[in-house]
Amino acid sequence: MTATLFDPRTLLAESRLGVLATIKADGRPQLSPVTPYYDAEADVILVSMTEGRAKTINLRRDPRATLEVTSADGWSWATAEGVATLTGPGDDPAGPEVEALVDYYRRAAGEHPDWDEYRSVMVADRRVLMTMTVDHVYGASLR
Repeated sequence: MTATLFDPRTLLAESRLGVLATIKADGRPQLSPVTPYYDAEADVILVSMTEGRAKTINLRRDPRATLEVTSADGWSWATAEGVATLTGPGDDPAGPEVEALVDYYRRAAGEHPDWDEYRSVMVADRRVLMTMTVDHVYGASLR
């Protein structure tokens, strides 16, 4: 029997659902389900989030973050640790903060059917783009 090598970065790239851990003011973890996009070339993870939510507040205070993803069957997992930078929220639908969210959407999901509507919603919802530089990755495949 030949053993296959497991690369946790491959699972990061394939996953569109994960759990983001940030650090609360009292030091305990805050866990949030997110839709991550892993850019393997830049070795960063992108997540769209809303200003004022716990994860955003936590990252503004302490930018350390951890993201975990699992395979669809639950037998493999990958964890990425790093430092996050937040961009936004923007108040101009044509501004650079919103353009960063447009780029994230295109990379993660393709073309939106109405970019003007998307840009307006990003401003109205006070959306923020998290860019986490990946410092360390680990994981396992149990099959």
